[in-house]
Amino acid sequence: MLLIGCTILLQAQSQADKNLALADKYFAAGDYYTAAGLYEQFLNPPAKQLMPTGFPLNSKKNSHGNTGIKMSKADILYKQAESYRLANYWLEASDKYKQCLDKDPVKYASGLYWYAVANRSMGSYTVAEENLNIFLQAYAEGNPYQQAAKTELATLQFIKNQLARPDSILYTVQKINTSFGTQKGVYAPVSMMGNQLLITSTQADSIVKTGVNPYHSRLFSVSFDDGSLQNMKPVTIDGVDVSLNQGAASISANGNYLYFTQWKKEKDQAISTVYYSRKSDKGWSTPVLLPLVNLETYNTKQPFCSADGKYLFFASDRPGGYGKFDIWYAAIKQDGTTAEPVNAGAALNTAASEQAPFYHSTSETLVFSSDRMPGMGGFDLFEARGKETAWNKPENMGHPVNSSRDDLYFFAPEKRPLLKQAIISSDRGSDCCLETYTISKIPKNKMFAGVVLDCRDNEPIADAEVVMKDASGKTWRTTTGPDGKYVFALTGDLNQRLLSINKEKYKEHTSDIAVVRTNESGWLTDSLINGELCIEKKLVIKVENVVSVYFDFDKSDLKGRGTVQLDSIYNVLVENTTATIQISGYTDGRGTVEYNKVLSDKRAKTCADYLIQKGINSSRVTFESFGACCPVEMELLNGRDNAEGRSKNRRALININKE
Repeated sequence: MLLIGCTILLQAQSQADKNLALADKYFAAGDYYTAAGLYEQFLNPPAKQLMPTGFPLNSKKNSHGNTGIKMSKADILYKQAESYRLANYWLEASDKYKQCLDKDPVKYASGLYWYAVANRSMGSYTVAEENLNIFLQAYAEGNPYQQAAKTELATLQFIKNQLARPDSILYTVQKINTSFGTQKGVYAPVSMMGNQLLITSTQADSIVKTGVNPYHSRLFSVSFDDGSLQNMKPVTIDGVDVSLNQGAASISANGNYLYFTQWKKEKDQAISTVYYSRKSDKGWSTPVLLPLVNLETYNTKQPFCSADGKYLFFASDRPGGYGKFDIWYAAIKQDGTTAEPVNAGAALNTAASEQAPFYHSTSETLVFSSDRMPGMGGFDLFEARGKETAWNKPENMGHPVNSSRDDLYFFAPEKRPLLKQAIISSDRGSDCCLETYTISKIPKNKMFAGVVLDCRDNEPIADAEVVMKDASGKTWRTTTGPDGKYVFALTGDLNQRLLSINKEKYKEHTSDIAVVRTNESGWLTDSLINGELCIEKKLVIKVENVVSVYFDFDKSDLKGRGTVQLDSIYNVLVENTTATIQISGYTDGRGTVEYNKVLSDKRAKTCADYLIQKGINSSRVTFESFGACCPVEMELLNGRDNAEGRSKNRRALININKE
């Protein structure tokens, strides 16, 4: 019986050692989920493999089954937690980290940081924040994750701000259903033709080899109909290496070339390169490494062809960048190869990782993924307007485009707004893997605004009526406020619209609309700002307040009596500090219309200048010229010239307004 018991014991121990060694092998190969399962078999073997009670588990064995350093059950449990975390199974990782912390919070202090990260990934933000504060207060000193914990707290604050965004009501996010079963997600969609999309999905190999990850990513075509992915078919590529992963692909604008990433895991590192294939009758030709884009010993991945067929964007950690992975681009040649790659520049790239570029030509917007700050955790989607190396500062696309998990690949059809039926890849709603979501944003409200000023002094004019009219004759009306500003709630565009402004004692003004800037900082409303408009005061003549100043023929200089009259007006203006004057200039009927217009203007201006030079503020003086338009006396009597009447028409009328 003792011999039988020892034999059973040794067999159980041998099987446990094999599971542990195999788990470590899968862990080293980067197949963390399989490793986690094997660690589970080691820690909690089936009943038939259980060892006799009281026998210490692996008391003299290391993780490879050889006699050596002792590895406790808690150590293996921690490695299992790491496996689940690296496989993005956050719920399981959280549970295992918690078990380790319950056993020895000091030894597994780093696990407290990762426990907080796991809770953030699952949306338990309060729990995450509490544990980060505990970590920083009690265990962070000398811990390699001290700074990371501070960054994680900043991430939580950014998440809180994003969840409070008022504009989230404008978004609709929906998971895309599939008519086919997928084991490891569907992600990185790009356009093929019509309603066809090229996607990447991870599937189980038909032949499973021990110690080899049975899952590989492959390229598939699908149809996108009625909000679901259907008719999933493998993309046929001649001579493809099935031991590698293929995915994150793009097809050239002319449809002749397929660019895709191939990668494998080596020593916990993904080694990736970009290949291209030519279109053939059966599918795609044997893939070839893309020259210039790939650089030996460096990683290149996630190619994307611009819709105009000019550029291939991609991510790479090659020299000449600013961080881990950068966005690069290269001009596409006619034979499918490219020119020398160019870094997209410091405005776009940072010391963090920038990956998965997508360029939307319609809006001239580059969308990419990055783990930079500020972010909601993991990878977030960012957008930047521009082209080639000239980019605006990238902005986080915010909630709900981004989540507290990884949000990576982005696709949007051309010839429509960026966020109208866009597709993103995210693991926000899954246990582990990237899945596809549609995201749409209805347009924000639009306001059209401007200001009305007095042309003489640029002071705002209150209570002016502003009328907007479109080509069909439809009108909208509003009134300026004390600051001279007017606002219209805008529907449709501003093409072929006119503005007219009316105000008592001012001339009516009509103008085209000329938007000088757009303010998009509001959460729910964009403001289109029109150029400043000014209106001029009317010349309103009141007989009881009018002084006539006369001029010699073809002259605009003042005569003696005219000077006396203007001095009297000056005294009135000094005594009445709020009084203003309006001056209108006239000529007799001789001379051309153009000449008389200039001469009458000179006469009115002579009077205005005289008063202004004496010290009257120019804002109190307005003048206008009328030429020979309005004679007060007849210049011909019985067919003969009436010189006396003509002299009375060569005048300037000065209207004093004491209101």
